[in-house]
Amino acid sequence: MDIQLEKREVMNILESTDDISIILAVKKLLTKKKKDWWDDLTDAQKEEIEEGERQIERGEFIEYEEMMKKFR
Repeated sequence: MDIQLEKREVMNILESTDDISIILAVKKLLTKKKKDWWDDLTDAQKEEIEEGERQIERGEFIEYEEMMKKFR
């Protein structure tokens, strides 16, 4: 896929339309801020994740396979 060709084709289509709803939809799509899932978490959820990372750093964890042996 030639990205530059794709861009030119989209620009040509956009340039030839007089439909304001299409123009506004494309504008909204292209200027939409990318949402980070981290921002949707509560402070308590963020703290739990950070505590989990600290536990891993301290070696306070068991490997997945070891845990699964207990449940098989």
